[in-house]
Amino acid sequence: MWANGRWKGSLFADNLSNNEFLAGYSQYFNSVEGNTSFYADPSESQLVRWTTQLPEHFRFVFKVPRRFSHQLTELDHNALLAWWQHFAPAHPFIGLIHLQLPATAGPALLGQLTSVLELLSSKIPLAVEVRHPAFFDKAEHELTLNRLLQQYGAERVVLDSRALFSVAASSPALLDAQAKKPRLPVHAICLSDRPMLRFIGTDDMELNRQFYTPWLAKINSWLREGKSPYCFFHTPDNTLAPQLCRQFAADLQQPHSVLAPWPGEQQAQLGLW
Repeated sequence: MWANGRWKGSLFADNLSNNEFLAGYSQYFNSVEGNTSFYADPSESQLVRWTTQLPEHFRFVFKVPRRFSHQLTELDHNALLAWWQHFAPAHPFIGLIHLQLPATAGPALLGQLTSVLELLSSKIPLAVEVRHPAFFDKAEHELTLNRLLQQYGAERVVLDSRALFSVAASSPALLDAQAKKPRLPVHAICLSDRPMLRFIGTDDMELNRQFYTPWLAKINSWLREGKSPYCFFHTPDNTLAPQLCRQFAADLQQPHSVLAPWPGEQQAQLGLW
């Protein structure tokens, strides 16, 4: 997400309007998960408005709507292509399309997944997130899936929720996050030049560090190989997600705009005088 009013006073200045959230976000982050597209299609005017707020290097990772991802057995090819075309105003700013499959989508649906890859992979790189246990068997099913994705130049999303599930649910936000997020094995997979990591953490930054530390070497290795990893970080209600991103970037020891002072912080500092 990029529109979060709880980020006022830190990432955002207190007086930033809702219509300026994306512009404010893109000053410090160079990509975002466009989760809203999973539930509803933005209007053409919204798409145009978003692109006018962005620097050239910024990239969206929009989710394929659940009406496609969760109904693969009834996939309407023309409707899926029409959805992609609807996003034409934002095409130059889309880095990946994120296809998040439900836990019920197992090996039996690989044929339908192949149809999606055939339709879209020639237009935009795809990142596929699977949640069915069979695709984590380190054997036939997982190898078949990985070969299929490689064949179409698609990436496999790595979801790391270990930090989230390492603590008891002591707050409504934690309880909600643990109920909604999957708990799956973590396989550090890279099938293309755009690996994608989704790290689901807690509000305890030191605890998060314990779980993401192995990723620091992996991400730096991918960078040295000339790859462009997409890394997204969540906390239970995402209030502290920007701080988690910043801490990871600092520990990664790579230059990143998120390390610069944020407007809300500068505003607070000025208020001390």
